[in-house]
Amino acid sequence: MRHAVRAVIGGLLAALCVLLLPGAAVAAGETVQGRLQNAGEALEGVTITVATVDGQSVGEAVTDAEGAFVIPVPEAGDYVVTLDEETLPERVAIREGRSASITLPVAVDQQRSVLFPLGEGTRNVQSDLDRLPQLAVEGLNFGLIIALAAVGLSLIYGTTGLVNFAHGELITLGALLAYLFNVTMGIQLVPAALLAVVASALLGGVQDRVLWRPLRKKGTGLIAMLVVTIGLALFLRGLFLYQFGGSTAPYDDYQGQTGYDLGPVTIAPKDLISMGICIVMLLAVAYALLRTRIGKATRAVSDNPALAASSGIDVERVISTVWVAGAGLAGLAGILLALAQQVSFQLGFQILLLVFAGVTLGGLGTAFGALVGSLVVGIFTQVSTIFVPTELKNAGALAILILILLVRPQGILGRAERVG
Repeated sequence: MRHAVRAVIGGLLAALCVLLLPGAAVAAGETVQGRLQNAGEALEGVTITVATVDGQSVGEAVTDAEGAFVIPVPEAGDYVVTLDEETLPERVAIREGRSASITLPVAVDQQRSVLFPLGEGTRNVQSDLDRLPQLAVEGLNFGLIIALAAVGLSLIYGTTGLVNFAHGELITLGALLAYLFNVTMGIQLVPAALLAVVASALLGGVQDRVLWRPLRKKGTGLIAMLVVTIGLALFLRGLFLYQFGGSTAPYDDYQGQTGYDLGPVTIAPKDLISMGICIVMLLAVAYALLRTRIGKATRAVSDNPALAASSGIDVERVISTVWVAGAGLAGLAGILLALAQQVSFQLGFQILLLVFAGVTLGGLGTAFGALVGSLVVGIFTQVSTIFVPTELKNAGALAILILILLVRPQGILGRAERVG
């Protein structure tokens, strides 16, 4: 059965890879977006405006600490995107002979990127060696966020054998709940995030009690349950789209921060705190698995559920606890990811492939393997942009996954299984 599950996982991962490649993205509403940088340095506080070709104003945005901006547009069509040169730093200007206004078409449900030619007459480009430390730190941050989600997914698989393709929606749920508490209800982001994590964890427990436990008691096969997770993911994603909308939106707090210059690396305070939170939570999970009774029971159920039950362990209680913890970790990962990017109805779906890659690379069913695999995936995803276009960085992570599994099919920390 495990081999059949692995085969299905491989097929579904390939399908997800096709869905996530450029040109096949899920609809998220029409937007104009971009990132302003000069010589590798993000330009914060620069004003960008969007208007129709006949001069009617559509929207305006100011770049954040990473130089990023996102401006929703009402519908598909041609738009004029203009950079306010007065808001540029003194040493930076539009390159000679180029215009600060760009006219570009936006298709239905397209997130159209725009690039302004900046520099001092000529464009300053960092060497690959200069970019490496910055990309490595960004990859470490991204990898830690993926690890939070991957550990929960790996624990659920280890204790139940269920490959949960709705795990991405648990990630999105955390981000959307935090947005509800922070933006809609006006609660400061830190307590809003705590409330969102608790709510995500409780909803994860409810999901197991209402859906998965009855299916387990009926003896539903793992393949059938896997198909149920796909249907659940599609339903929840449609529900999120209906409630939240297709556009992206930031939290009210901790936007537009000035980064710290740490040698060759520039990092925003929120990213430092995010990395610290991830490390603390992952260490807490490791301690719980190794030192607490419920953690030892979880490892026992993961190794052999029947033997664990015969030794007096309440298997259903362990599984419920794992669902609560896994959903809480996924919700926290969604909040931190949305803080680095922005809230979107498909936030979790967009990284689901990388979460599965981290779990598979580390070893199916092993929490520590998921951590190691996620760090490898996160760092390689960012660093690979030195060699490949940014649009193909996810494909690079999958390439390293394939190469490692060719050498070690059970994953980095997984155990080899005897066949026959």
